[in-house]
Amino acid sequence: MSSIDITTPLHPTADQKRAVWPAMRRGLAGKCPNCGTGKLFHKYLKVNDTCSHCNEELFHQRADDAPPYFTIFIVGHIVVAAMLIVEKMYHPEIWIHMALWVPMTIVLSFWILQPLKGATIGLQWANRMHGFDGEDVADGQIPQN
Repeated sequence: MSSIDITTPLHPTADQKRAVWPAMRRGLAGKCPNCGTGKLFHKYLKVNDTCSHCNEELFHQRADDAPPYFTIFIVGHIVVAAMLIVEKMYHPEIWIHMALWVPMTIVLSFWILQPLKGATIGLQWANRMHGFDGEDVADGQIPQN
């Protein structure tokens, strides 16, 4: 099984198929899904309009509600499972549950949200969705339905 270089641009020509998993891994790392070098975000969840390294247009992304839904799904499974295990084994007071699980939920949510948004953008880029194909959007405008 060959390894994939995450620093080589994934689409040298516009008509070639883009690799999904490397693009998602690059997005997960907060890097441009094309080159893997430039930053994807310039604030916590604010995506750069273009990559500073390869000039790939990133403003097309429409991650919208997918990253929060994935975050809720993942964090919910982690916290609820841990809460049930602790309750079953130790039977702590309710204030201990509150002291443990509320901060854990908040920290995990903030920790997971940005990488999931990056992976979602990488998926959209690899599948040429929402203007990443260069045909749907002209002059940076969202097409009217």
